[in-house]
Amino acid sequence: MNAPLPHPPVVIRAFRPGDEPLLHAVFRSAVHGIAARRYTPEQCEAWAPTDYDVAQWNERIRRIQPFVAEVDGQPVAYADLQANGYIDHFFVSAAHARRGIGQQLMSHILGLATQRDVPRVQAHVSLSAEPFFARNGFRVVVRQTVTVRGVPLDNALMERTQA
Repeated sequence: MNAPLPHPPVVIRAFRPGDEPLLHAVFRSAVHGIAARRYTPEQCEAWAPTDYDVAQWNERIRRIQPFVAEVDGQPVAYADLQANGYIDHFFVSAAHARRGIGQQLMSHILGLATQRDVPRVQAHVSLSAEPFFARNGFRVVVRQTVTVRGVPLDNALMERTQA
């Protein structure tokens, strides 16, 4: 019996101008391919619409300055850590889910929080991402329903206190 092929190495790097459309593809894949297990097609389309404001997206990504996880030179996941400890985006493409890439990215983010003496890390987390965040020491602070493009979406504010 042949041993499974090893996964290619993951490289985590800083955001670079020009990454914006590639990160949108990761975002859309994560929402429509992973979060879709817990959200309706209407909710997924409201959250990550096919037709989106490119300028607005680009501005937001430049503002949050995410870290990008690459496999074979292609972005497959990204996440940010703001100065106040808030994670605004944390997404892994559906094709690369459950391969440990998100865990490597989370370890990178939490390591940075420790280096920066950030006492608490928080994120608004989708229903589908809650178990992953819980495994990483986050707890639910409050559950909420937000309205995105007229469609209600449930999520939770989760936080982790740094040791």
